[in-house]
Amino acid sequence: MAQRTPLHDVHVRSGARMVEFAGWDMPVQYAGLLAEHAAVRARVGLFDVSHMGEVVIRGPRALEALNRVFTNDLSKVVDGQAQYGCLCRESGGIVDDVIVYRRAADDLLVCVNAANRQKDFEWLAAHAGGADVRNESDAWAQLAVQGPRAAAVVQRLTKLDLSQLRTYRFGRGDVAGVACVVARTGYTGEDGFELFCPSADGPRLWDAVLEAGQPDGIAPCGLGARDTLRLEMAYRLYGADMDDTTTPLEAGLAWVVKLDKGDFVGRDALVRQREQGLTRKLVGFQLVEPGIGRHGYPVLQDGRKVGQVTSGTRSPSLGTSIGLAYVPPALAAEGSSFAVEIRGKPVAGRAVRTPFYTRK
Repeated sequence: MAQRTPLHDVHVRSGARMVEFAGWDMPVQYAGLLAEHAAVRARVGLFDVSHMGEVVIRGPRALEALNRVFTNDLSKVVDGQAQYGCLCRESGGIVDDVIVYRRAADDLLVCVNAANRQKDFEWLAAHAGGADVRNESDAWAQLAVQGPRAAAVVQRLTKLDLSQLRTYRFGRGDVAGVACVVARTGYTGEDGFELFCPSADGPRLWDAVLEAGQPDGIAPCGLGARDTLRLEMAYRLYGADMDDTTTPLEAGLAWVVKLDKGDFVGRDALVRQREQGLTRKLVGFQLVEPGIGRHGYPVLQDGRKVGQVTSGTRSPSLGTSIGLAYVPPALAAEGSSFAVEIRGKPVAGRAVRTPFYTRK
């Protein structure tokens, strides 16, 4: 049976359409994907992302231990700052992409993908020697308030001065009387906040945010809009665009791989790959003929399979068919032409610059 977030009953009562995702019973939409997507781009939307996991690493060697298994450089992060990066295997393959929140040098919160909660905890416990690693996922609820009106909505509910909270920074304080970690992070490309709170307080916080957002036209949103929003920004989805068989360099995440910071798990393999050259790259594409390239669809050149689509949708903001795909480096340059096989037929497409959507 699928797991349920602390907000499950709220979604069912509100008439959300529920689906199974990463082993969780989650709302895929409320009023509809297009309406929810538009609400986030123009106003503000509220998401339940409590299926995400939280692994906490503590102790005097916590920072050093986590930095040894993280591709980015946590020594550059100060208290109250978050950093995105990957956990890699010795092969360079991606265990997960995560965000690390530095509460203190001896107290780090790692937000992991829903399907990888247990895998990541076991990986960190096995490799972050010298630190205390705990899986606190079930203790937390997490809400995402996203959109150009997000700050106005959350500010009504807290005494924290959100104007002092820059992107990828966080603070701690009450929101609607609920103790929260308030992080200016998100997965939509819009301004917004992710609110971490005790799981039992999740439903109360959800109701308070929805009520506070009524003057701004807030919309409860499901996973459908979350996916189209993130894909317009070309944000990667673990399990679709990358996994244990792909490296951060192939996935276009070289910017979170700090090879000069000192040793970390997977570094040697990534150095070798950089020196030898990539055999495939993840690129953004746009179809120039009708159709939608879905996960797993073949990428063709001259009728021959040369790659594979990892994510695809019709962009609600742009009205075009967009996606991500692994292709040979020769086809990765902007403007390169190739086809995507859709139901046995080649549909013309071309590599384009990402993100597909730029916030106005």
